[in-house]
Amino acid sequence: MGIKWTLIKIFLDLFFRNNFMSKLSNRVNAISESQTIAMARKSRELKAKGVDIISLSLGEPDFATPQIIKEAAKKAIDDNFSYYTHVSGYIELREAICKKFKRDNNLDYSPDEIVVSTGAKQSIANAVLCLVNDGDEVIVPAPYWVSYLEILKLAGGKPVIINTEIESDYKLSADQLKKAITSKTKLIMISTPCNPTGSVYSQQELKELAKVVAEYPDLYILSDEIYEHINFIGGHQSFAQFDFIKDRVITINGVSKGFAMTGWRGGIMAAPKWIAQACDKMQGQFTSATCSITQKAMHKAMELDYETYIKPMTDEFLKRRNLVLELMKDIKGLKTNVPEGAFYVYPEVSYYFGKQYNNFIIKNATDLSLYLLDEAHVALVPGAAFGEDNYIRFSYATNESILKEALKRMKKALDQLV
Repeated sequence: MGIKWTLIKIFLDLFFRNNFMSKLSNRVNAISESQTIAMARKSRELKAKGVDIISLSLGEPDFATPQIIKEAAKKAIDDNFSYYTHVSGYIELREAICKKFKRDNNLDYSPDEIVVSTGAKQSIANAVLCLVNDGDEVIVPAPYWVSYLEILKLAGGKPVIINTEIESDYKLSADQLKKAITSKTKLIMISTPCNPTGSVYSQQELKELAKVVAEYPDLYILSDEIYEHINFIGGHQSFAQFDFIKDRVITINGVSKGFAMTGWRGGIMAAPKWIAQACDKMQGQFTSATCSITQKAMHKAMELDYETYIKPMTDEFLKRRNLVLELMKDIKGLKTNVPEGAFYVYPEVSYYFGKQYNNFIIKNATDLSLYLLDEAHVALVPGAAFGEDNYIRFSYATNESILKEALKRMKKALDQLV
């Protein structure tokens, strides 16, 4: 199709879209479309036209949902479990989630501190909308997950971005956190394992951050732990393990990543009772309870043995990570950390800025992503989506043969840049 035509199409789409934007609310105009979803959409559009696209843009396990979970859902349908449940999820499910937190994380929660939502994204939105007022400052380490800032915009919060570097494994330090806190700081949003970097905070690293938070009694932590089970270093550490700040920690989790259940839409929030009640109230006006059949599937997932049902998938992700890092050694200019969790690689790509091919000049990672989509037919996500346009993110949640072909195409296309 050609890079220039791709850019022209994007411009025309924006032109016609802008004509309608004036008719929409300021609220929706203020937020941006998820760039991961946008790139996935572009990939599907090109595939529909017969282009052989390899999409590494979405964070979605390629494994099937475990059969035992599917059987639980089928039984729920046959048993006519098809009526409204409690907004926060039926009681037995929330009890099972509490047992999971105790078993896996040594965290004590009661069912009235648990809210089940339609995915971790809704769990995050519930918490932010219930805590953040106009003008409240919210600290967000970068790189950050794409939806954090957009959810903050809806709540009227003011993001305070703290940039992290490859050299620190993209992790926020206690000193950085302390320097960023002001009298207006209300919340910290952090993820471990991290999307997009795959970085995993150790217990000591979390404790140092927790000590800083403890100095500010009106400061809260939203700890996004959705990738808990995809962890390559032998054990997940939760922020809420520290008793001296547990009453100010909102833990986000769910079943999409660790149980290969992205389409089921099952999110979990564990928080102090007064926050959970507020989120129940908020959710009651938006979606009410999540799908009753999904809840039954989640219930079974909470009971599963890690070694039998989850570890084999995590082991496969580790093999894929090692394969990708090895293949990347043959590609100039990709500088990365060694991700210890999730299923992403997040290389710094500024080596290619200023280079060109067929008069198309690479100025940033967005340009590089467009170039790779057009020339290599590989879909990635530019770092602009995560806070800085010097990086690209690609997911290795696909099979080894596809990963080998994708890296082969990328190398060929990048070698053409001069």
